[in-house]
Amino acid sequence: MRVLLDTNVFISGVFFSGPPYQILEAWHNGIIQLIISREIIEEYRRVGEVLSRQFQLIDIDSLIDLLILEADIIKVVSLPEPVCIDPEDDKFLACALCSDTKVIISGDKHLLQASGYRGIHVVTPRKFIDDYLEK
Repeated sequence: MRVLLDTNVFISGVFFSGPPYQILEAWHNGIIQLIISREIIEEYRRVGEVLSRQFQLIDIDSLIDLLILEADIIKVVSLPEPVCIDPEDDKFLACALCSDTKVIISGDKHLLQASGYRGIHVVTPRKFIDDYLEK
């Protein structure tokens, strides 16, 4: 199954336990395939570097490098018009559309409100685990 992770889900999975961590474990174990774009990678890196200052034992650069090697990197075409209230979230929808990925995992309220846009389901980490991983 191909999925996109919004930045907060990816970063939470790297630095903390809980459902986002379980989702990264599913990726590590080959249960899901992560889809990303260059824009998403850069946002992961930027946010991760801020937390790396607090959690110095976690090397975010190595994890980003692994992501670049193991995830499917998609060339994205921008959406013709804004969809989300926060236009920064549109990069996830654009990546999903360009890769024919149907699931974005997010806790972001603006992205969750866009669920259903052109057949893309935006679900919380807990709902993803309950509906897709524990079946």
